[in-house]
Amino acid sequence: MPKEYDRRRVRTLFLSDLHLGTRDCQAELLLDFLRRIDADIIYLVGDIVDGWKLKSGWYWPQTHNDVVQKLLRKVRKGARLIYVPGNHDEFLRDYAGGAFGGIEICERALHETADGRRLLVIHGDEFDIVVKHARRLAYLGDWAYSAALFLNTYVNIVRRRMGLTYWSLSAWAKGKVKNAVNFISRFEDFLVSEARRHGADGVVCGHIHHAAMREIQGITYLNTCDWVESCTAIVENYDGRMELIRWVDERKASQRLRLPPPNAPSSLPPLPEREVA
Repeated sequence: MPKEYDRRRVRTLFLSDLHLGTRDCQAELLLDFLRRIDADIIYLVGDIVDGWKLKSGWYWPQTHNDVVQKLLRKVRKGARLIYVPGNHDEFLRDYAGGAFGGIEICERALHETADGRRLLVIHGDEFDIVVKHARRLAYLGDWAYSAALFLNTYVNIVRRRMGLTYWSLSAWAKGKVKNAVNFISRFEDFLVSEARRHGADGVVCGHIHHAAMREIQGITYLNTCDWVESCTAIVENYDGRMELIRWVDERKASQRLRLPPPNAPSSLPPLPEREVA
């Protein structure tokens, strides 16, 4: 990673599916990312705080509080922060149209890029039939996903001892299981249609934890993915160019270019067990 990535400024930063309040949130990696990137505008595209999990049991370590404080500090320094709630933090939808501590809350937003394109910013759960019409099944699916993450941790401990690279059970399932592939495809088509209905040139969303940046039927489809497994974000550069950042890959590149001298401590914390290439 070039030296200029040590501190980088972009026009717009899109983050979603942080799931603060859960043990699966990669808060330390997120903090490292937020220390290294600044933006004029920040969009939080839903599922930032996991109200579902917090209802069943309180979990809020200092690192999660640090993430919130880091975002608020960016607001105090002049960044505009727009929060578009998702299904896990849907309690905030009651406050849509308001602003708290410099944070604007809205159900959806239209963002204009530096090169004049209009992007619909929406979490996307409205187009998930299970979340919309079968809430109990959605809770069951959320439990199953957490169980897969738990199992994945131990699978990768064994793989690491065998000298193998990280392997994601949930990512494999999404790529191989026919129903999951069909669900992702339908979800993308729904979001593209919604963007077209709003007269937008593209859509930025989250929800399905599946990173993407491509053209679909003449509409730019951008999915920020998550900070549970993938640790990804989408940024807009000052020329309007959109970019998908995979932070674990960026950090690996940085570590290779800035190897410390022998016996010197690393300037970066160790990578977590669930790193995603």
